[in-house]
Amino acid sequence: MFSILVVEGEGVITQLVREQFGDEGYQAVVVRNGEDAVQFAMREMPGLVILDVELPGIDGYQVIQQLRDHPKCMHIPIIMVSSHSSLVDKVRAYELGVDSYITKPCCSDELLAHIRRQLRRIQQTTLSPLTRLPGGLQLERAIDYKLRGSDPWSVLYLDLDNFKAFNDAYGFVTGNDMILLVGHICQRVVYEYGNADDFVGHVGGDDFVIVTTPDREKLLCRHILARYKQESMSFYHPEDIERGSINGVDRSGRPYQFPLVSLSIGVVSDQLKCSHSMNEVSTLTAEAKRLAKQSSNNVSRVSPQWGVPTQVSHTPATFNLVGNVGRNLFHFSEEDVLAKFK
Repeated sequence: MFSILVVEGEGVITQLVREQFGDEGYQAVVVRNGEDAVQFAMREMPGLVILDVELPGIDGYQVIQQLRDHPKCMHIPIIMVSSHSSLVDKVRAYELGVDSYITKPCCSDELLAHIRRQLRRIQQTTLSPLTRLPGGLQLERAIDYKLRGSDPWSVLYLDLDNFKAFNDAYGFVTGNDMILLVGHICQRVVYEYGNADDFVGHVGGDDFVIVTTPDREKLLCRHILARYKQESMSFYHPEDIERGSINGVDRSGRPYQFPLVSLSIGVVSDQLKCSHSMNEVSTLTAEAKRLAKQSSNNVSRVSPQWGVPTQVSHTPATFNLVGNVGRNLFHFSEEDVLAKFK
């Protein structure tokens, strides 16, 4: 269920949202002050924020500023409800990044129309149409946000192995369900074991990225891989599980036994907080993912501060860096609404 965050003191808007959108799969969550609103948005990633400008603690304008400054929340639509009707107040709100500005007392029909418009817009534009996760420019900004900060960072690149054979055997609808499973597992594990501001993005197809910190990377990898191994079994026919492979054909059209789909994670981590470019991180992440596909435990780690990659546990230790794959690594594929295979 997706949430709509309502930041108000009276509870009138919250009740209206619950009555109108509860049956559509949205849960209205109310908080009373600006600090709690920012914390909730960072942690829960609501589909929409409805915000009263007059709040205890930090006011509505400061809430907007903090949400728009952080890559994890920058895409969330914000509707401001205010008793101030002056042009100066409206211009200030729009310049900070509010999507709609409604003056109190407002007509419920007008408010509902703004809510529906913003929910429809966010579904159609900013997020992946399949997973409803951010990607593209927002993913680049999330990584750049870490690169410009003062804290150590880690980037996890997740990719499914032997996915094309699975998709050919089971169909693209089941293939999309497998992609959705990976996205849901990433979100759940990051919620339970990650930092509040960790970023989960969908590059496109069966590729996902998590931006976190070095102290959380191993924990996230372990739980993501364990849950995927367990939960992905529900997609297979019993005979495929018993055999441990999928009947298919290779690229030459010859019968072939393909392994069950596994999940690989390439990790780029900088614990010394050296200066790196987006292109460098992109290149190293692609190489870490390639090595993870060849490793025995589906995880490979690269430490860019030394210019020499290192491996997580039982992964082979020597390799040469590939050429720069460029920033397109983190761009959405337009075909991600259907299964993409690699």
